[in-house]
Amino acid sequence: MTAPLSNDLRERVVRAIEGGESCRSVAALFGVAVSSAVKWHQRYRATGSVAPGKMGGHRKRVLEPYRAFIAERIDQTPHLTLHGLKDELAARGVKVSHDTVWKFLRREGLRFKKNTVRP
Repeated sequence: MTAPLSNDLRERVVRAIEGGESCRSVAALFGVAVSSAVKWHQRYRATGSVAPGKMGGHRKRVLEPYRAFIAERIDQTPHLTLHGLKDELAARGVKVSHDTVWKFLRREGLRFKKNTVRP
């Protein structure tokens, strides 16, 4: 994903539109898409600012509230599998994929080995 265009450019575009120019002519003059000029002007009229909104999807971590439970289960049952842990979470009402469990364990540094013979 690319970075948003500068606020300076956005302000100049909006000032030109507020000055009576059409969105199409201003877009051609500043070398931006017509849709960008229209959206920047709409944002300015709605909020009084041309600053870009938050980019990207920052998802809430689903398993974060269950960290203590997961750590306890790993300590209690060293032979627990990802699918087994996923099923135990499902029994508590948390429906996630085994991939979600795996990513959570990796991110939190919670590791377990099923085979204790291997180092």
